[in-house]
Parts: sequence; C-alpha cells; structure tokens
Amino acid sequence: MSLVAFETLELTFTSRPAVTAAVTKGAARVMADLGYAPLLEVRLPNGRRADVMALGPRGEIAICEVKSSVEDFRCDRKWGDYLPFCDAYFFAVAPEFPTDILPVEPGLIVADGFGGAVVRPHTPSPLAPARRKALTLAFARLGALRATGV
Repeated sequence: MSLVAFETLELTFTSRPAVTAAVTKGAARVMADLGYAPLLEVRLPNGRRADVMALGPRGEIAICEVKSSVEDFRCDRKWGDYLPFCDAYFFAVAPEFPTDILPVEPGLIVADGFGGAVVRPHTPSPLAPARRKALTLAFARLGALRATGV
C-alpha cells in the first residue's frame, strides 16, 4: 500500500457583500485621511448612488465607486454617470483585484476593512460653481439628517 501526499491549498472564500463592505470602509478611511468628510450610499441627482461621496476641506467633491469583483466591474458600465457630480472620481478595489482591467482615467484606491491607499491619482475635473453649491448643500443636509437619526 502506498501513501499519496496531497498538498492542501488554502482558499479564502469571502462573500461579495463582505468584500464590498470592507473596501467601502477602507475607501472612506482613505478619504478621511486625505482630509475629506465621507458619506456612504449617497443618491445623486441623476438617480445613481455613490458608494462613497466625500467633501474636501476646500469644498471639492470626490466619489469612490467600489468594485468587489471582476464580474461586478464587467456588469456595471455606469461609472461615467458619476463624473458630472464630482471633482475627483476613484475606483476602490480590494488588494487582490486585477487593477489592469480598470480604465486609466479615474483615480484608484486599493483598500480593505482597515484602510488603504491611493495608488493612482485622479484627473481633476472641476465642477461648475452652481452644481458644486447644490451638491454641497444636499451633502450637508444628508449628513445632518443621518447624524440625528432622522
């Protein structure tokens, strides 16, 4: 009788919602580290929902779109719909995400549940003053409502 040795491959199975939650938390922490005040799940005037929207110290607005998997990215081609509502746009992905499949125009944040880093800067695209004012007011109102639990 011979013994056959099997190498065990350690696999980590993480659900897509868990990856999304971790990357979202890490991206929000990155934005806070950069001096932005982030809010999660922000509805935009065009009906889209920004995963992370953040207001900077000089009134600049950044949006991070979280991509939890390659399938999530390939099925979701709406990222251009966010651009008219921010000065800075980023994809936020987990460390194991194959970043070479992402477009090069947006910035890139690689994050996990503890934090992350901007690995590719965004291309600045300043908002029109009237749109900035409307978005800033809506952002402030949303933050106040959430803070009071309303």
